[in-house]
Amino acid sequence: MRLVLPLVLLALLTACTAQARGAPPPPVGGGGTPPALIGAWRASVQVSSGAFAAAKGMEFMYVFHIDRTLTESSNYDAAPPVPPAYGMWRMIEGAGNVFEAKYEFFSTTVSLPDHFTAGAGRVPSGRGVFTERITVAPDGRTFSSIIRHELFDTQGRRIDGGGEAVGRGVRMGF
Repeated sequence: MRLVLPLVLLALLTACTAQARGAPPPPVGGGGTPPALIGAWRASVQVSSGAFAAAKGMEFMYVFHIDRTLTESSNYDAAPPVPPAYGMWRMIEGAGNVFEAKYEFFSTTVSLPDHFTAGAGRVPSGRGVFTERITVAPDGRTFSSIIRHELFDTQGRRIDGGGEAVGRGVRMGF
């Protein structure tokens, strides 16, 4: 009994140390290897239709978290000012390294002139929803994607401006 407790503590310490040194995260849902999508990515996005079609040189940065949530930000987040997008992702069953992501962002518009001078600069105008089908390359270092986007007003009604895009991503690293 006296020997068991020190061995258990040693095992826990070893596991924690291995994780701190950059060991891969544990698999999602038990067993196997972690999904190839987990981690930080940078992608170029070419919009073919909708409100974002005029955005040239658009880039996204993503973090696909192990708990199947994601955070996305783009080089256009400041035009007009919007916060990053937040959402979730999942593996497509039986499709190998194919994933689906769905994430949302808030949109803003310029406030009325009298509100602007009172400091209200930009006000909420609705939200956007991206649905993206991502195929990670066999080497796990790049991906290609097809993106659909929809826009909604502050009441949740779909508005014009939705469209499609394609993305090409590269895993970020040192």
